[in-house]
Parts: sequence; C-alpha cells; structure tokens
Amino acid sequence: MSHQTFTIGIDCRMYSPNFTGIGRYVYELVQNLQKIDTQNHYVLFFNDPEYSEFEAANPNFKKVLVSSKYYSIQEQTRFLKFLNRYKLDLMHFTHFNSPILYRRPSIVTIHDLTLHFFPGKKMTKPWHRLAYRLTAGSSIRKAKRVIAVSRSTAKDLQEVMATPLKKVQIIYEGVGPEFHQIIDQNSLMATRQKYHLPGRFLLYTGNWRNHKNILGLIEAFRLLKINPVNADLQLVITGKKDNPYAEEILAAAGNLISTNQIILPGLVPDHELINLMNLTTVYVFPSFYEGFGLPPLEAMACGTPVACSNTSCLPEICGKNVLYFNPYHPTEIAQTVQALLSDDKLRQSLIESGLQYVKKFSWEKMAQETYQLYLDALQK
Repeated sequence: MSHQTFTIGIDCRMYSPNFTGIGRYVYELVQNLQKIDTQNHYVLFFNDPEYSEFEAANPNFKKVLVSSKYYSIQEQTRFLKFLNRYKLDLMHFTHFNSPILYRRPSIVTIHDLTLHFFPGKKMTKPWHRLAYRLTAGSSIRKAKRVIAVSRSTAKDLQEVMATPLKKVQIIYEGVGPEFHQIIDQNSLMATRQKYHLPGRFLLYTGNWRNHKNILGLIEAFRLLKINPVNADLQLVITGKKDNPYAEEILAAAGNLISTNQIILPGLVPDHELINLMNLTTVYVFPSFYEGFGLPPLEAMACGTPVACSNTSCLPEICGKNVLYFNPYHPTEIAQTVQALLSDDKLRQSLIESGLQYVKKFSWEKMAQETYQLYLDALQK
C-alpha cells in the first residue's frame, strides 16, 4: 500500500554542530530525521556558512540558502518569500521567530521564555520587546502544535502566552554519546596543562547572560575560598568574553582572576569541554531560569557530581541526581558545593545515579517523537 508523501520544511538558520542550545537541537533533529524518514521530502532553510557546509545523508533532504538573519527584517520578508515558494505541507519553526505573515500549516518549538522573564541587555528598547511579543505570540497562535522542551516550559506557555495545553507536546532534548567518561589520560592531561588547572576545580560552562547567575557563582566561590580547606580550589568559567555582561563579570571576579583563582578560558573546543567536565571536581549550574538545561545532564554523562539551581525546569530534568540550591542565595550555593567537596560517599552516589539516569535522554528519541508529531499534524 502506498503512503502519501509530504513536503516538510525545517528552519535551519540556527543549525550548528557545536554544543550550543538551539543550534545543537536543530543539528540533532536534522541528523536523526535523515535516518528515520526515507519517505517524506524535507526542505532545509539555511544561512551561510552552514548552508555551504551541510551535506545531506538522505536524498529526500534538500537544502536552500535563504540568507535571512534571524531577528531581522529579512526574516519577515525574504524568508517569507522562500517559504511560500515551496508550498510546504508542514513547516517546523525551530525557534519562536517565524515570519508573521506566513499562513501555511506549521509547528513551532519553544525552548524557553527567557526573553519574557529576563530580557537583559538583548532587549533594552521597548520596540525590541514588542517585536518579541508579536513574533512569539504569532508563531504560537498559528502553529497546529507547539513543542515545549519541558513541562516547565509548557507551564510557562500556558501562563504567559495563554497557550492551550492540549496544543502543546512535551519533547525532551537529548545528551549525545560524545559526553561520556574519558579513559584517555593523555587527552585529559593535555587539557589540564593547557589551562593550568589544579587538582581540584569547579566548572561552569555556558553563555554569559544575566539569568545564568554567574555573579552569584563568583560570590559563592569567594565564600568558599574563606575556608582554608579550599586554598587550592579554583573556578573555571568557559564562554565568550566579548559579551555585554563581560565587564560586570570581570569586575566581580577582580583579584580572583589576577591571582589565577578564577580561570576564564573563553570558548573552548568541544573535545576540551568534555575533558573539562571529566576533570572537574564539581560541575555548578547556578541559573535562575532554563527551558531545559542540558549542561547538568552532560556533566552527569561524564561521571561528574553536579550542584544545581532548584528553579524552573531543573528539578524536573535532573531528578534526584544532583544536589540543589537556591540560586538567589550565594551562601546556599557555597554550602551545597562544600557538601559535595567534603563528602566522598555523597559524590560517588550522585555520580553512579547520574550515569544511569542520563541514559533516558537521547537525540534519537527526540527526533522520533518529533517525526511522530509531524505525522499527527499532517493528518489533521
């Protein structure tokens, strides 16, 4: 019996093989869909350089160069023309920013509502906030279905955007097999030497944004250093330094940087990031708000104990496999980290439970559930 073949579009303008939020999500979605679906046709809308670098592994996947920067006027005009040209049966917008005038069937993934709760320095002007509300509201209203990456994000959608829960499908993100315990001691030693790392250090990886609470982490580290038992302890904070928040972070870290107690290596290559997660004594995730929060899971997969915020989606995603703290109280962050530094039995139990727990999160599962949602949306 022959099945009907559909044409499905995917917004790949944020596509990135690097370990960064939405880019990684789009990358894993496309890679895994190519293995799952040999029947339907896909049109992938890229910007350069990703367009030039992408090579389809499945002949049903076609790439198109749209040269329309996200959060721009071209997104609303040029990108719209491309979308209309292909007369898609279903379009998947992988972030809230879709052309307001697009009218064909669509679904949208909402990763979080960070810009609603923590607009920060990205949206200082009233029209920036208005544009965000209009675009996000339009994408969600028009969509046949909305993918939320956690129950917490689904709840935010219901409360902030008045999205009916029956329209929302929760599909968790995954942890790639790259995140694992590293056996190669030479590789680990090379990373330790490159960044002049001591025997014991705390690690934070991710963006420098106000909702990430890096200032609270620095204050907690300062409190930890008051205790003589932590004389050797250092803090490693990866992430882009040419950032609107860099000035206040550097100022807060002050003499802790000059005395090499806080190390800021900048953006590190992916394999070194995994090595750092393997080497660190405790991975600390002090965020005020997350839509999913991949890094604590990735640290678990590397066999590392995690101290984590008890806010937003994090208790839902991390379960009983991390030690929680209130991120608004640096003293509590410091006490929680100290508990992990001092108690080997506790550390070991979290390492063991984390390694088992993280197996339930896979990108293949995410893509399979998304594919099923496409089919459901196409039938209705």
